[in-house]
Amino acid sequence: MKKKLVVPKFKNEDEERDFWSKIDLSKFYSFEDLEEVSFPNLKPTSRSISIRIPEWLLDRVKERANEINVPYQSLIKQYINKGVLSSL
Repeated sequence: MKKKLVVPKFKNEDEERDFWSKIDLSKFYSFEDLEEVSFPNLKPTSRSISIRIPEWLLDRVKERANEINVPYQSLIKQYINKGVLSSL
């Protein structure tokens, strides 16, 4: 390690973004300082889509989701996943 990096307290994300965009980390760290890290709890990325389904079907899904206390969009994803995996 070359010299100690002092990270200030930021008032907001813009201030933090500005700080990190202007700093040269090579003045504070060398290649030998790097450590391998793992992020085992990251959720897979998902993409938002639009889908048209009959209103009565959406109502049934919402009712079922309410019965089992899960978000209805999560239940839709479970149903799609189950359907796709069972067709393989």
